[in-house]
Amino acid sequence: MNRLRIGVLASGGGTNLQVIIDSCERGEVDGDVVVVISNVADARALVRAEEHGIDAYCFPHEGMTREQHEFDIIECLEKHKVNLVCLAGYLRMLTPAIVDRYAGRILNTHPALLPSFGGKGMHGINVHKAVIDYGAKISGCTIHVVTLEVDGGPILLQKAVPVLEDDTPETLQERILREEHRLYPRAIQLFAEGKVKIEGRRARIIET
Repeated sequence: MNRLRIGVLASGGGTNLQVIIDSCERGEVDGDVVVVISNVADARALVRAEEHGIDAYCFPHEGMTREQHEFDIIECLEKHKVNLVCLAGYLRMLTPAIVDRYAGRILNTHPALLPSFGGKGMHGINVHKAVIDYGAKISGCTIHVVTLEVDGGPILLQKAVPVLEDDTPETLQERILREEHRLYPRAIQLFAEGKVKIEGRRARIIET
């Protein structure tokens, strides 16, 4: 079985990137992160990549159309023969250029149980604040396949996390992040094993 060639897009600290790298290095994922791309020059994610000998690139988006910006990203992904793209705190909306090119092969993680608390503006601490303000009793994390609909792609894996009475957005975020770090590598390994089949809105896990 050929090892999965993973490209990661990240805009910030890259904690999920680190988990993916570590999982690959420990042999928990039958793949390798072969390139990390950011739109932010001082993103910690780029440093993490370099510390592991992984090619790291920054493509700033200022002064460019989304299509022009993504052309550079696609060219870089193609050069590295990436067959799975993982978003790890990437704060740019993707256009049809990249979504169509890698249809069914782009993963993202969301810190809530989609379709609840998703969509525009729902990222990072904003999600956990919204969950607590709403009075929800359960939150969690979702690994989903990326489509043009924000947070609307087929759901692959989810993990529920209870919202405690004394939770703050920060404490809830911390507990959910721990589960996210377990779930994301599992989702990637399903792709590595060829066990994911996209059927309309559903991401089915199949035995091969």
